[in-house]
Amino acid sequence: MSRPTPNARDRILTAANKLFYSEGIRAVSLDNIAEKAGITKKTVYYHFKSKDDLVEAYLVSRDQPNLTLYRKWFSEADGGLPDKVAAIFSQIAVSARHPKWKGCGFLRTAAELANMPGHPAMKVGAAHKKKFETWLTEEFQAVDLEQPEALARHIVLLLDGAFSTILVHRDADYAEAAGNAASALVLGAMQKGPVAGKPSVKSMG
Repeated sequence: MSRPTPNARDRILTAANKLFYSEGIRAVSLDNIAEKAGITKKTVYYHFKSKDDLVEAYLVSRDQPNLTLYRKWFSEADGGLPDKVAAIFSQIAVSARHPKWKGCGFLRTAAELANMPGHPAMKVGAAHKKKFETWLTEEFQAVDLEQPEALARHIVLLLDGAFSTILVHRDADYAEAAGNAASALVLGAMQKGPVAGKPSVKSMG
């Protein structure tokens, strides 16, 4: 059975994902996207009122797939909670070794829009990062770790630091190093014991 032909909006978003991620949002014009999608520029404007609108949609389209992938890496990893957190970093290292990897699309877009804090795409990026942090907090709360919010924030700082440092040095080993640090933070939190009045947390399989 043949697959349905993607509609124009999907083709535009697919083209925008490829070009914005590989080349950067400022380097790519709507003409470039129309050509990549095999449609007219007028059709692009029919679905997206401006380039800013399309940049926002580009990040929205990456939001849930990225979060789902993080959860998958976490849940499928062997070992306890420290190992599961470290697995996210190890998988990023694997991705970073691919020649087409260009870092975190959310961070790269934020860097390009640093002088436009009110841009809709900045809000999407901030919400995406906060969703990841909230999810980690919930995982830590589920096993009764103390100060789960602070721990999750530390992991986020390590993760985004790894994304940035890999791009600077072109060395995916920085993700592994950050993962080791994240694992140590989680292990340390577990060894401190549970929240007062709750049973001890030993491991998470």
